[in-house]
Amino acid sequence: MRVLRFLRRVLFGLFAIVGAVVVVGTIVMAVLAWRYLPGFEPPAVPDRVVLTLNLADGVVETLPGNPLARASFGDVLTMRDLVLGLEAAGRDGRVTGLTARLGSGALGLAQAQEIRDAVIAFRGQGKFAVAFAETFGEGGDGNVHYYLATAFDEIWLQPSGDVGLTGVLLESPFAKDALAAIGVAPRLDQRGAYKGAADIFTAAGMSAPLAENRQRLVESWIEQIAAGIAAGRGLEVERVRALIDRGPFAAGEAQAHGLADRLAYWDEVEAEVETRAGITAERLTLADYAAATPPPADAPRIAVVYGLGPVQLAPSGDEPLFGAAVMGSETVAGALREAIEDSGIAAVIFRIDSPGGSYVASDRIWREVQRARDDGKPVIVSMGNVAASGGYFVAAPAHAIVAQPGTVTGSIGVVGGKFVLTDLWDKLGIAWDGVQAGANATLNSPNRDYSEAGWAYLQASLDRIYADFTGKVAQGRGLPAEGMDSLALGRVWSGADARANGLVDELGGLSVALRLAREAAGLDPEAAVRLEEFPRPADRFERLLRGLLAGELTDVGNARALVALARAAERLAPAARLVESLTAPAAGGPLRAPEIYAAE
Repeated sequence: MRVLRFLRRVLFGLFAIVGAVVVVGTIVMAVLAWRYLPGFEPPAVPDRVVLTLNLADGVVETLPGNPLARASFGDVLTMRDLVLGLEAAGRDGRVTGLTARLGSGALGLAQAQEIRDAVIAFRGQGKFAVAFAETFGEGGDGNVHYYLATAFDEIWLQPSGDVGLTGVLLESPFAKDALAAIGVAPRLDQRGAYKGAADIFTAAGMSAPLAENRQRLVESWIEQIAAGIAAGRGLEVERVRALIDRGPFAAGEAQAHGLADRLAYWDEVEAEVETRAGITAERLTLADYAAATPPPADAPRIAVVYGLGPVQLAPSGDEPLFGAAVMGSETVAGALREAIEDSGIAAVIFRIDSPGGSYVASDRIWREVQRARDDGKPVIVSMGNVAASGGYFVAAPAHAIVAQPGTVTGSIGVVGGKFVLTDLWDKLGIAWDGVQAGANATLNSPNRDYSEAGWAYLQASLDRIYADFTGKVAQGRGLPAEGMDSLALGRVWSGADARANGLVDELGGLSVALRLAREAAGLDPEAAVRLEEFPRPADRFERLLRGLLAGELTDVGNARALVALARAAERLAPAARLVESLTAPAAGGPLRAPEIYAAE
């Protein structure tokens, strides 16, 4: 009886938790409905305004369609609204300046470069821009945020802060000995020597080719950071490199070295900005400004398709609830096809931020980009932080490819195989037994090593995929097929080096991609355009909210979307990925870049 009472309390507790989450979720979705459904009016732009930006809120490529995922992002700003909002604000006589709070919030080097370009262009229109940070990396590691800050007129730093200008560290784990100790045998192979994705499981450290390639990558990054800081602060590049080698710096030291203009607190920054802008100037967040200044309804239409996260042979979907991105081939290929076949769409911007993944899924997306090229519909690829391996494969046939100097790109190579777990099961005292029909039924089983024929099949598969990958890149980029190994074999390039080698057409971000899209579509370079996201967001999100407002939220599937267990699933995701990597069957040679852990 005591056990029954205990179970009853547990069940009642679970139902109470689920009920509370449903209520909270209902409130959240009602707020989202008010904000995102038709009829919501963003704040009007005052006659005199100073825009505000807080990067601690984060910057994302696009907001998820799932209601709770969207709610969990809070006040996050999309890169598109940030960049194009600043571009519009530069031309807007009502906008006098910009204040930004930096120093915290996830930010990749390529993202920082895109924002940096937008701030410099904004200042070029005669507007002021002030950056403030409590610290640029408490105890160090503030390189990217500080690099971004140097695009502003002035850098204000809290007196207790630091400038963590320390350089760039790129390192990878190598698990060969750990896997051997627990009885896991990696049976992997790759094309070619620079790929590195298999090395973290099969080697005890970086091979000479891998170290050479990674060293060039960090050198390219530090060159870009040093040049940007030098230009922004009026210093010699050699002086900046010397300072990087001496960092980090306490606030007083940073000011003495010309790295900061004033040491002050946020309230002092606000008082100074009020003096500079005038007491009548009002504050408006950049997100609200972007929402309040839409393009004309009759402007030419340009589609935006996002390819974010690992490439998978599946729909992108709305799961997991809290916004982890997946480039599902079904969704992305369908969105490209819909945009390409829409006669009212003048051009397509394909925004990619992906380390790659499934070869077959990448090839499906590649086909839609190639179809656009064959049909004369311009597709301009804009690369974010990463567009490597399968993330580069899908871009190859585009009309033009744009990347930031710091974008991780290339990794034209392939890796495949499986993990054999027989020794692990022996250590655990677990025996596997079974029956089979078909001589090669055990090909992908983690409980059997490859047969001689199975290993030969893997080698042939890797050769075939590598030849297809390099051939399609050569075709799409107009490069000689016989020289592709000098660019491929798994090498990872910075965007700057990729451009020098013909893998990228121009350096820049969404603004550059938009300029190229206008040109390719025969539009005036200054023409206002209406960007439309494909697949069209709505649909499930809007139906759910409308059903909620009509009192129809009775579907069990919808109610499940509100359950707090989704957060537990998200927390377990890293462990799930590890288990998946050890137990998943060979995927026919995935086009995935090696993991890169950079302390920037």
